[in-house]
This record gives sequence, structure tokens and C-alpha cells, in this order.
Amino acid sequence: MKLRLRIALELERLRRKNLKQLHPLRQLFWESTLRCNVHCLHCGSDCVSSVTQPDMPAEDFLRVIDKEITPHVNPREVLIIISGGEPTLRKDLVDIGLQLKQRGYPWGMVTNGVAMTPELFRRLRQAGMRSLAISLDGLEKDHKWLRQSPRAYDAACRTIKLAVAEKGLVWDIVTCVTRRSIGHLDQIRDLVKSLGVKYWRIFGIDPMGRAATNPELVLNDDEFKTLIRFIHDEREKTKAGEQELYVSYSCEGFLGDYEGKVRDYLYQCSAGVTVASILVDGHISACTSIRGKYYQGNIYKDKFWEVWEKGFKPYRDRSWMKQKEPCNTCSFFRYCEGNGMHLRREDGSLMLCHLHRLQ
Repeated sequence: MKLRLRIALELERLRRKNLKQLHPLRQLFWESTLRCNVHCLHCGSDCVSSVTQPDMPAEDFLRVIDKEITPHVNPREVLIIISGGEPTLRKDLVDIGLQLKQRGYPWGMVTNGVAMTPELFRRLRQAGMRSLAISLDGLEKDHKWLRQSPRAYDAACRTIKLAVAEKGLVWDIVTCVTRRSIGHLDQIRDLVKSLGVKYWRIFGIDPMGRAATNPELVLNDDEFKTLIRFIHDEREKTKAGEQELYVSYSCEGFLGDYEGKVRDYLYQCSAGVTVASILVDGHISACTSIRGKYYQGNIYKDKFWEVWEKGFKPYRDRSWMKQKEPCNTCSFFRYCEGNGMHLRREDGSLMLCHLHRLQ
């Protein structure tokens, strides 16, 4: 590793250490429902169209916002992301968005687009929707296969076109690359460019949820290297002015020599440091990608802000990860700190290491 990168990583480590002490809440995920209108092969939440876990009542979530969060933050500095399941299945979604807007909170959501219509899109924007992430997981055949829905591809493209035409909306496309789609990266790039996409966020699929038992989903080491090199090369094209498409790797995983080359920032896992979540059953956690039960409390018996201030020790002090393989022998632990929390099983073991895959 070059000296310049090591110096940058050391400075980032110090910045992160200070941030853990301050832990300002900057992003709050709300898992508003587990219902979904597709049946994705890689779903970490195992969402289905009909579930026994009911949606969280909007008034329960807004109570936490009003009584336990707003007194301690500047609402304009906390982005609320409504997730699921598929949030557009909530009939009160527009009203919830309007309630957040009236309280001064910027908010956004993640959608597969299947239930999105021009009218719903217009109403969501009027209700204050500031950001949107739209899932498009490859060419038509691969996207339909991964989402297990014949409607998924056309719906995603339709929603993308609505976003392209909308001024003032911060949005991007998120793509899960699988063993089926890894050989089509150039074609997928051409597709998203043809749709008018400017920001394209890419990631692989981790061996969790339904993906844990499906060998077609998780990239092998060589395929993972291909993905990282592709992102690097596409960013170089953008930097050289050869294209307007802005490609980046997702926030997960320390990437060694590729740090600073495939995304705009050096690796960090903000879960439990600046990011929290309220899950559909009331549990207080960090980002919703964490499927292990690293819960810190529950809004139905604990005060959210007390949990945020006094809890989250496993997130803010990750020295416990150093006791686990392969972290216990890794010289880069000081920079990686054990990888993303969503890659930890409930026994603390690591599902996979991005750095090892690249090496």
C-alpha cells in the first residue's frame, strides 16, 4: 500500500474515532413494513406479500420522532429513509411523508417501483420526498429473475423515467450484481445511460437471508475483483470526461489499495455511529442491512434517545471483532475495524472479507 494512502487512512481513522465519541444522528431508517410485492431471491429481510408481522402504526413512529428525537436534533440535519419491505404498499405513505415534511425532516425511500405510478410519484414529491433509490439489477431477463416478478423490469424503468424528469430530486440506481449478471456489466452500463441515469451505485450480494443458500447469487473472488475493476475503470472514464455517468461501489467493505478509487470516501461503517433504525417490530438497531439481532432496545419499552446516547457499544467500540478470525491476524484491522456490521453473524463471526477476496 502506498504511503499516501496509508496517511489518508490514518487521518480517516482519527476522524472516525472522534465521530464515535460525538455520534451525531444523521440518518434514521424506518422499516415501515415487511410486506412486499416481489419475492427477491436475495432478500435479507425475507419479506413476502402477506406477513404475520403487521406494519408499524404511523403514530407510533411519529411519537418517537416528536418526543424522543426532535428535542435533541436539528430536523433539517437528519435524513429519514422509509424502507421495507416495499414502502409504497403502505396506503398512508403520502400522509406520513407530509407529517415528516411539516416537522422539518428531509426524507427519502427505497423502492422496486412496481407500485409506483405517475400520480403516486407526484403526491410523494408534494409530501416532501427529497431522495429516492430505485433498484435495477441488470438486463431485463436477469432483473426479472432476481426479483421473481414479470412486472419488475418495466416498473423499474418506468420509475427511473419519472425520476429523470423530476428537478430537485436526489436519486440514484442501485444494482445487485450476481453471478448471472457479472458478465453483462458493459451492457447494463449502456442500459442505465440510455435511461438517463447519472448516478449508479453497485454492490454484490452477501451470503445472508435467502442468498445464504443460493450459489448463483454471491460472486466468487475472481468475479468480485472483476466488479471492483469495472467500477474503477468507469470512474476513470468519467474523470477523463468520456461519460457523464457517475459509478460508485456501495459503502460496504474495506478494499485495501482500491480505497479512494471506487467511491468518494474512504471506507467507514456508520452503523450505530451516525445511523440508526427503527424496525417494524419496534427494535432499535443501526442500518436495516444488519440482519443479526444486534438490537439496542425497543421503542415500546425504551426511550430512543437514551438508547442512542448510552447504547450501541458493539458498534462504536469494535475491538471485540479483533478476537475473531480473520481479523485477529490482520494488519489492516485499524482501518477496517472488522468490516461492516451487516456482515457479522449473530455469533460475531464474519461472513466474508472484501480485502481477502481482493488479495
